[in-house]
Amino acid sequence: MKRLLFLMAATLLCCALGADAGVPIGTLGGTVLDAHGQPVEGAAVTIQTSDGSMPYGAHTDANGHFQIKRIETGQYDLRASHEGLISEWTKRVMVHANKVTEVTLRLPGGRA
Repeated sequence: MKRLLFLMAATLLCCALGADAGVPIGTLGGTVLDAHGQPVEGAAVTIQTSDGSMPYGAHTDANGHFQIKRIETGQYDLRASHEGLISEWTKRVMVHANKVTEVTLRLPGGRA
C-alpha cells in the first residue's frame, strides 16, 4: 500500500513538473521611474495579457527594477502604481521565448 501511494505521488509530481513542457517561456522585466527619472522602490507593477486575462503582479526593488521569470510568450500590457500615482498602460509588449524583454514605466508628476 505504501509503495502504491509513493508511486502515485511520484507520478503526480512528474505530471506537475512537465505540465508546461513545450510551452515557450521568456522573462519580462524593467524599471519604474518617477516624473524626474529617478527609480521608484516598492512600486506595484500590474502585468496582464493584452485581452485583460492572466494578471500578474510584481514589485520593484531598491533600484526600481522588477522581473517576472518563466512567463508564457505573447503580448502583455503593463502599468505601475506607487503612493496614488498610476502610469499609463504600456500596451502590446512582446515577450519572446528564452529572452528577456525590458520595459521602462514612468509615473506621472502629480497625485491621481
